[in-house]
This record gives sequence, C-alpha cells and structure tokens, in this order.
Amino acid sequence: MTGPTAAFLPGADRARPPAAGDLALPVTGSKLLTSVDGRPLRVDDLPADTDWVPLGTLDGVPAWATDLTTTDALPGRARGWASLAAAVPEPYATLAGRALAVVTWRRTHRWCGACRAELADLPGETARRCPDCGLYVPMQLSAAVLVAITRPGPAGRADELLLVRHATGPTGLWALVAGFVEAGETLEAAVHREVGEEVGLSVDRLAYFGSQPWAISGPGVLLAGFTARAADPHTEPVVDGRELTQAQWFGVDALPAQLPPAYSISRWLIDATVTAARR
Repeated sequence: MTGPTAAFLPGADRARPPAAGDLALPVTGSKLLTSVDGRPLRVDDLPADTDWVPLGTLDGVPAWATDLTTTDALPGRARGWASLAAAVPEPYATLAGRALAVVTWRRTHRWCGACRAELADLPGETARRCPDCGLYVPMQLSAAVLVAITRPGPAGRADELLLVRHATGPTGLWALVAGFVEAGETLEAAVHREVGEEVGLSVDRLAYFGSQPWAISGPGVLLAGFTARAADPHTEPVVDGRELTQAQWFGVDALPAQLPPAYSISRWLIDATVTAARR
C-alpha cells in the first residue's frame, strides 16, 4: 500500500491568526495559485486584508486557503490540481486537494437549505450551522471505489490484469474499474456492483488496499482501492457501453504505456499488482 499523508494533518482551528510565513493556498475557480516555479505561496505574498480559511498543517506549518475572484496583480500562476499533483510531493498535493474541497464547499453552502438563512461557521470544525433553524451542515465526502482485478495467465505465463478505458475524462488511459458508492452500500458491495455493471464479471478474494483523496473527480471525493480475483478466470469482460468503451486483460509483464499518472491510487494499485505477481 502506498500514499501516506503523515506530514499533512487536516484542521479547522481559527484560534491563532495566520502568520506571515504560513502556507497560503489561494483558490481561483477550480484552480490553485502557486508561485511561478510551482512552490507554495506564503500568507505575506497576498494582501493583508485577505480572508483566510484554516486547512490544517503541513510538516507542522499552518496552512490557509482563500477564495479569489481574480488573480490580477497577484504573484504566481493558476494550476489545476492534476498539473500540481504531478509536480509536487504527495503531502502537498493532498493539502492542495483539501484547499479545493473546503473552498468549493464554502462557496456552495452559504445558505441554509431548510430555511434560507445565511449559515455560520462552527469554531474548530469544517462545518456550518443555521442560526435560525439549527441545521448542521458538515462538509461531506463522496466515497468511490476502484479495484485491480487479476486472473491466472495462460499456462507458464504471468497473471493478467483487467484494464478499462472510460467514455469520459482521460479516454486514452487504460485504468481500473471504478465507481461511486451508493447510500446504504458498503465499500465491498460497491465493488461487486460496479464490476458487475461495468464489465459483467464476478470477483472474489476482495482485499482492501488503501485510499486517497482525489480532487480530479470533484472536491471531497475519497477513493478506496481494492484488489480482487476474477471468480471465473475464463469469463471475458463485456463493457456496459455507457461508462466504458473498452475492457481487456493484459499480462502484468506486458501492460500498455497509457497508464494512470504516478501520483494516483490507480497507478499505485497497478504497480503493487505487478510487484506481487513477480514474487
């Protein structure tokens, strides 16, 4: 399992105001503002009247986000999360994803959905409460699963891994079967359902691998990864034709070049599957 985030600790403490040297993660639309060379900005790089939102700490240094309507006259450049995550250490990529999630949630949850009053921040929490009706509004996560499915290869050859191509998003990549968890569903049940719906297969020997916050699919998405074996190694995948365009078994020693990026849990799963098959 890969992808530790021990150096980043989420938090929502406003008791201490931002200091000049604290980390700054300005969000503009769906992008983050960094220095020109990609390094994190600091609080004193932005105007003194900036409205900051606490994110937690990175290596003990407090980090703050802000929602910018314009980047005119500000230093640096705006970058999407995928571009940033490909170029920075993993803990900072996780922090950047949290900045996007928190700012987007605050932007879209300003008013009470029950009585229309303006929501108020709750001290020490990434949550809001309605001062009129008392509605509690925490920042919610959307859970999704993905699974590396293998089967025995032909006699004398390595195991095979099922890879798929999606109808939307980066359609040129060979990735893993994945999907969002439905209300009332366990993570494991979601894996079985998604595999059945998308490629018409059944799996067994399901094992949890790890998780990763994933800002590309939308703010607040948490991916949970699994490994599994095809229940019937002779069954071929049949794509649903809606979410997937292709599904194919590849020998782990002959994977295609168009794989998910190195910073993704999808790639961690694929690499771990290859390593396990070679032991």
